Amino acid sequence: MQDNPFDVHAEEYDAWFDRFPNLYESELLAVRAILPPHRGRWVEIGVGSGRFASRLGIDVGVDPSDAMARLARARGVEVLAGCAEEIPLGAASVQAAFLITTVCFLSDLPRAFAEVHRVLQPDGAVVVAFIPRDSRFGCLYRDSADSDAFFSHAQLRSTDEVIEGLTEAGFRVDRVLQTLTGDPATADARVEVPSSGCDRGSFVVVRGRRVQAA
Repeated sequence: MQDNPFDVHAEEYDAWFDRFPNLYESELLAVRAILPPHRGRWVEIGVGSGRFASRLGIDVGVDPSDAMARLARARGVEVLAGCAEEIPLGAASVQAAFLITTVCFLSDLPRAFAEVHRVLQPDGAVVVAFIPRDSRFGCLYRDSADSDAFFSHAQLRSTDEVIEGLTEAGFRVDRVLQTLTGDPATADARVEVPSSGCDRGSFVVVRGRRVQAA
């Protein structure tokens, strides 16, 4: 069985946020700008080392990597062992669910979105943040995938694929923001304020509302 790179290289993954602090802050700003208006029980699916959950007030995370979970717990996040395709939470048990740089590592995106729909309360929201396949960073990561411990396992998604997947799972997309709109070589020079749309950004954040059955 192939080793999980997030277990083997957890510290290396986590160190990225310290090496590129302005990229990290730009991404945080974009997610924070699209947070659901109502606080409740929030969960991050694929919480990783807890860098986003700990800064955004998300108190519960789900992740299949023991090494990542240890780092997230050290940042005060409660972590449940599990994956997006089989979320270890009850139906209608959370107010909001977040997938931040997670969808590219999912083998079954429709099943994951269906699971998110299941665990959300009727008025709940999902926030999906990702690197679009054809964005500048997306092209950079695809070109270097063979030598990258993490992106060699990734399947980058297009914005259309994410939005269509959410719609088919029973969500109504109500906001889309983007950041990291410039050259990747200089992207860490400053913190970028997010802007509307998804036509230029290498980090796109989509929010969807759970559509209630008629």
